[in-house]
Amino acid sequence: MTKKRTSRKKKSSKPSLKKWLIIAGAVVVAVAIGIAPFLLQKAGKTSFVYIPKGSSMAALHDSIAHSTDEAFASKVTLLLRLSGMKVEGRHGAFKIKEGESALKVAYMLRRGEPSEMKFTFNNVRTLEEFAQRAGNKFQGSKADFLKALRDPTICKKVQHTPTNIGCILLADSYQFFWDVSPENLIQHFDNYYKQFWNDERKAKATALGLTPDEVVILASIVEEETAKRDERGKVGRLYLNRLQKNMRLQADPTVKYAIGDFSIKRITEKMCAFDSPYNTYRVAGLPPGPIRLVEKHTIDAILDSKPHNYIYMCAKSDFSGYHDFAADYDTHIANAKRYQAELNKRNIK
Repeated sequence: MTKKRTSRKKKSSKPSLKKWLIIAGAVVVAVAIGIAPFLLQKAGKTSFVYIPKGSSMAALHDSIAHSTDEAFASKVTLLLRLSGMKVEGRHGAFKIKEGESALKVAYMLRRGEPSEMKFTFNNVRTLEEFAQRAGNKFQGSKADFLKALRDPTICKKVQHTPTNIGCILLADSYQFFWDVSPENLIQHFDNYYKQFWNDERKAKATALGLTPDEVVILASIVEEETAKRDERGKVGRLYLNRLQKNMRLQADPTVKYAIGDFSIKRITEKMCAFDSPYNTYRVAGLPPGPIRLVEKHTIDAILDSKPHNYIYMCAKSDFSGYHDFAADYDTHIANAKRYQAELNKRNIK
């Protein structure tokens, strides 16, 4: 007797949908676990990463670590190595923003678009001080910037001399790339200076009998004479009155600049006799160059100053920072005696 065979369906060798979902989920989890450190760790502060030409990946790692921390730097450079980026093709300053992930920073560096840096300066007297600030901000050193500012060839390109090159360095905020060359930086300031001196301002300067550079030089004396912004136009007009009367300016700040000591509290007769083209007690007219780098506000205050007949000024005896003005010598002497008496009272030498 023959036994009947029952037919059975062969089991499929392919994983079921459920198994596929399990596998896919595992892959997703594995990937998530793998990239989580690159997504979860954030930059703790906003900073710049500096990459000079010819840097290595190790140098880039150190720069990132200096700006953030070692762990963050390691994650960024690992991603860059995996992407095959050549550090040699990158240079400049790259801004890392607070809260950005290692993945985002790596992408930013991979794109290779450097960031511009804000350069703001004020309260600067000398080219040495300016060069120091530029050297602290950009790739070039203080010596590099100072050398360019004193280079007759570079100065000639912007139609100035090493003596009055400071006229174009108007105190303000600017945007530069970190690796800007000293010559290009000077050219940028010159372009800005020319834009600032539009036809309207030039016309106002001409009406005062001055060139743009002469207004800047006068403004530098005014800024040293008074820290009170609301008094600068008045002080500027006083010096204009003296120039128009062919009187020497006799500005104390020019004596301090000539001597090279702005800490002087009391100008003496001996100091006034100091031999220098900047000493307006000895030399008629304006100095050959500015005695500090000026603000745009002071220039406009002089250009828009209201006429008056004052030709003398003296610091107020209340030490408020303001000045007593006089149109005649006797009134000025009375003002000066009050101030001198207060200096003696306070034992200021």
